[in-house]
Amino acid sequence: MIDRKNPILCYVTDRRSLSSPAVASESAVERGAPSASDAESSRLVEKIAVIAAAGVDWVQIREKDLAGQQLAALTREAIARARVGSSNRAPRIIVNDRVDVVIAEGAGGVHLGETSFPVADIAKWVKRSDSGVVVSDDGAAAQFPVRASADFLIGASCHSLKGAKAAVRDGADYIFFGPVFATPSKAKFGEPQGVKKLVEVCCAVSVPVIAIGGITLENAGECIAAGAAGMAAIRLFQDAVEPARIISALKQLRR
Repeated sequence: MIDRKNPILCYVTDRRSLSSPAVASESAVERGAPSASDAESSRLVEKIAVIAAAGVDWVQIREKDLAGQQLAALTREAIARARVGSSNRAPRIIVNDRVDVVIAEGAGGVHLGETSFPVADIAKWVKRSDSGVVVSDDGAAAQFPVRASADFLIGASCHSLKGAKAAVRDGADYIFFGPVFATPSKAKFGEPQGVKKLVEVCCAVSVPVIAIGGITLENAGECIAAGAAGMAAIRLFQDAVEPARIISALKQLRR
């Protein structure tokens, strides 16, 4: 389902870390001004459009605190803006955890964390066929609202070789493995996994392994040399002054 010569580049969103103007006051909200959450989502959609236009392959919407309606609206806008802003092909939009939002908005896949729905349950529920993806419910089947079976991916975050093997066994189409390098967001969980463990995982599983955690332009080549199919990052893309330059440089890397 994933066949690429160049590295897969995935922008993982974090609207809370985007630089922003002062939060709207309560009186301003009462007058009809956007709420802080709405303003954050709007800034994120703009950021997604910029990074999509720069050539990123996937966008993982990882806004775990948003309610279903807010996340659905954000996903809908992100898909629309990514399609308009991309000169070649639009990036795949993947939503963290919320399979209902993926279905409702026709996103390109769902990404599952270690505390999300089990990969096996999602893989059984979403049954692929030659004519498309079919959702099965107690024997009844209905056409899944995507163009074809290859348009829907199930991904999983893994932090060990055992976890990676289990995710692939249960039906994951790709995995994120990390953190490979030190990163502030994961510091409380201990030392990073390191390139050596990334090599072990890449050699042990049959699906694409996407390296995540502390990825920079300087160390990305180590991930590709280790066998990774690509890289996922927040700050590498979100904080880039010239995202097109960063993405172009990363796409030159070869295994």
